[in-house]
Amino acid sequence: MSASAANANRAFPLHPFSKNPLRSRQDVVDAVASLLDPLAGGSSPLHALVKVGSTGTRFDETAAQIEGYARPLWGLAPLLAGGSKYAGTERFVNGLIAGTDPESPEFWGLMEDMDQRMVEACPIGYTLAIAHKDFWSPLTEKQKKNVETWLGSMNDKDMPNTNWLWFRVFANLGLAKNGAIFSQDRLDADIKQLNTFYRGDGWSNDGPEGYRQMDYYSGSFAIQYLQLLYARLAADTDPEQAEECRNRARMYALDFVHYFDPEGRAITFGRSLTYRWAMVAFWGSVVFADVELPAPLSWGVVKGIWLRNLRWWTTQHDIFQPNGMLSIGYSYPNTYLAENYNSPGSPYWCMLAFAPLAMPESHPFWSAKEEPHPFAEQRVAKPLPHPRHIVLRSGGHTFLLSSGQSCHYPLKATQAKYGKFAYSAAFAYSVPTGSYTLEQYVPESSLALSDDDGEMWKLRRAVDDSRIEEHDGLAVLISSMKPWKDVVVETYLLPPVQESENWHLRIHRIRTGRDLKTAEGAFAVYGCRESDGRALTAFDEHKVEGWTQDWGEALAVSRSGAVGIAELLLHERRGGILDADANSNLVEARTVLPTLHVDLKAGETRWLATAVFAMPASVDGWQGNWKKGWSVKPTIPAWLMDIIAQK
Repeated sequence: MSASAANANRAFPLHPFSKNPLRSRQDVVDAVASLLDPLAGGSSPLHALVKVGSTGTRFDETAAQIEGYARPLWGLAPLLAGGSKYAGTERFVNGLIAGTDPESPEFWGLMEDMDQRMVEACPIGYTLAIAHKDFWSPLTEKQKKNVETWLGSMNDKDMPNTNWLWFRVFANLGLAKNGAIFSQDRLDADIKQLNTFYRGDGWSNDGPEGYRQMDYYSGSFAIQYLQLLYARLAADTDPEQAEECRNRARMYALDFVHYFDPEGRAITFGRSLTYRWAMVAFWGSVVFADVELPAPLSWGVVKGIWLRNLRWWTTQHDIFQPNGMLSIGYSYPNTYLAENYNSPGSPYWCMLAFAPLAMPESHPFWSAKEEPHPFAEQRVAKPLPHPRHIVLRSGGHTFLLSSGQSCHYPLKATQAKYGKFAYSAAFAYSVPTGSYTLEQYVPESSLALSDDDGEMWKLRRAVDDSRIEEHDGLAVLISSMKPWKDVVVETYLLPPVQESENWHLRIHRIRTGRDLKTAEGAFAVYGCRESDGRALTAFDEHKVEGWTQDWGEALAVSRSGAVGIAELLLHERRGGILDADANSNLVEARTVLPTLHVDLKAGETRWLATAVFAMPASVDGWQGNWKKGWSVKPTIPAWLMDIIAQK
């Protein structure tokens, strides 16, 4: 059976979302309705709780089911605010009434310190602020008092000193917008503290000094997103802060545009990617706040980035459960990537993206003609000092080089989510599935080290320092890490140059006080043949799909595109094709990984000069061009060869 025939055989029919063209405002309204409808099947009798699935999380089951109720409001509230209708609205209104009523059997319970309920108070506050005609006006005075008491119960509680502070801001803002009792002092204090997270050039950290974490939370999932919503909703009461938020967005947008490719895919980086198209929510908040961005980011460009991403998700047919609800995962159900705080209802944070529905059809965003990505045909190598990224567009590939970020608390697969050398829009990142053998660690875009003959491996989780330097007009990202007390790895990450536009360089100096095995991976690619669905095998003269491995290099070609890795200095380094554990990759459930291996002896200082080749299948004519691109290996620049010679 061919792979295409096998893929046509589905366990359940396509979701309506997957068949939506997503071209017009009405298409988006229909998409939101198609996501809300299945939730009725998991709704409790009084509709205050929605059970989306049965996996557990670090917080209580009631809070998990509050997520199932509250997070869909991110889509429903702007739909209603923009004048559209949803047939199931009453279900959500009744849920708010029952959940905040202490005499109700479905009472959510008042908030405690560090309570997950604080997160879900945010979409509820937002809904009260913009959809009050549906969610506040119909309530009795007693019901309004219950809502006021429930939301206000977070004002004297401890909460994380992170993006969570925005959630309390919106709880108070929702009350204020409806003339209810709220805490202006708490709101002002939270805004003041959130401003200390700002680092410059539009970028905010997800928390105070002491660590660097600037992922989608500092953009689309929370900080940039919510501060733009605040800019509109507090324009009259806090005009200075509102304008500051708009100015930050104008600067941030000029960087954030490079995290999306012309096909609509987002670069996979950081935690909580089960929120899926929330990655594009920042662009939706730009519309909500009616912020005109600097050139080349016209309304047509913003519309194109936003809609292309949503349409890409319609091609990911396996993101749903058979009952029509979203699953935990990225392109398919997958809990390896999930965080300890991801309940079955968590993925509905994706509804953040639908903020533009609050604007009428006449808004220039909706009336504008969709425009292509402004950098689709340009070479880009832009250093971003705050997140310690170099964002790149080269050879038809949108990706970034990364060093210096880490999560400030223990996070599952944190080395995969923040510690890789490169993150791509075309080749999604991979997470470990276990802690025994290299196949489970999946050293994709990473250097893995083992001091026990390959049983356990260490991959980069955090670095001791990082910096961006310029050499010969090229930005270079330099960092060092110390996986053991007697092992130091210094790494230079170099963007592609025009002569070898599909290659980037990773140059490592390793000083080791112990014997080590090393394994370094390129990007992971789909591990099966498109022709018959069987596992990729070694190339022969007739095959257009397959892999090859030799001393100093390894290459794999499949429907993902062509990916390879080569050593430029060390002749002992051998190439291999790693059969990665199933379900380790965010997009492809079966992958292989071109890898380089070499053993080091205690007391050695060795340089590894790694060149990584990547040509996505989205590049026109890639099947006829990858061989030429693969054959033109890059060279190490003279300035770096001088450093290698000296050290």
